[in-house]
Amino acid sequence: MPLGLARDTLLFEFPEVHPDAVLRVSFQRTLRVPDDAGEYHLPPGLGAFPLRAVDDLPADLLPEDWRRRGGVALPMWQSEACWLSFSSPSGYPMAVKIAAGKVNAITGKPWTNELDFARQDYLEVPGQPWIDGFCVAEGIIRQFVAMPLGQGYTAEEQITGAAEHGGLQLLVHPLKRKVWQKRQRARARAVRGMCMRMSSAAPSMGLAPGGRIRQQISKAKERAEDWDLATRSRCFVHIANSLHWRRITGAEPPSLPPAARDYTRAGLPWFDLYQDAPALPGSPILAGLASVSSLGQAKGEAPLPENEGFEPPEPVLLGLSGPPILHVLCPDQRFPIGPSMLNELFRPRPATPPPPAKTDLD
Repeated sequence: MPLGLARDTLLFEFPEVHPDAVLRVSFQRTLRVPDDAGEYHLPPGLGAFPLRAVDDLPADLLPEDWRRRGGVALPMWQSEACWLSFSSPSGYPMAVKIAAGKVNAITGKPWTNELDFARQDYLEVPGQPWIDGFCVAEGIIRQFVAMPLGQGYTAEEQITGAAEHGGLQLLVHPLKRKVWQKRQRARARAVRGMCMRMSSAAPSMGLAPGGRIRQQISKAKERAEDWDLATRSRCFVHIANSLHWRRITGAEPPSLPPAARDYTRAGLPWFDLYQDAPALPGSPILAGLASVSSLGQAKGEAPLPENEGFEPPEPVLLGLSGPPILHVLCPDQRFPIGPSMLNELFRPRPATPPPPAKTDLD
């Protein structure tokens, strides 16, 4: 199915199902929360990571598995965090499976190309606007943190014992056309007379579990039989360490984001999302993984610079208002201020990777 790339956003489009069947996915730069015993609120979005189609990069500079799998690539510094943002411009429902190193980020199970309705190994959009990490307990995730493959930190290596895939894997199914059209007719009736309100290393890297964030993965609302399982689109998202990114694209990688502590001291906001849907309980497999900090301590390493904890401030509550059929969440709600206002907090690109230096090149 058509897969597009526009302004650092992945576009999953299903015109053969319905013109409205479009999903936008971006990969957001963010603060890395402390990897300690605390629980933190949702960190802000600091702008999208740049994306490049693998087919547009010089093949002789790419790992062989990148050339074989295709997809897109983005740059991350070692120990940098990210979150994924989802939006369907028309509200067309999508089932989205997400894996890191082919380990499902919701269940911890190995990757498959099918939806598991019994365990719910996918999330629904709209309804789930973001995912920040691995679902380890009800209402709790461990943040996605980039680490080099081959050193044992990633979820993939901890669960499978291999450093084979890295990156992120996405699979998307749209709702059946007839279900959407029936819903649109109902929505048209509901809209009449209403108004809507909005509430205000190695070259390849993988994702490892970092600090704990309060975020729920909501239970599915759509019926299994309403998904168009005959129609799907997949994408492999490769993660390059930032120095390799410079080599393969000729472009500078983004600056390092501010430390969470410095951001908080500047009085800038953290967030919480009100969701009235019940939450998934979390994966015992993912809950059993060692975080980057705890594994680093066991290895006698310090993989996370600036990991000092702090008292989490009161978050800004985000949510939805209006009748359920009209629920809309503004995608910019986790972007508290313009990038220019963060210039003093952003740190310059290091000439060499953050400590330990050799791990970002090996």
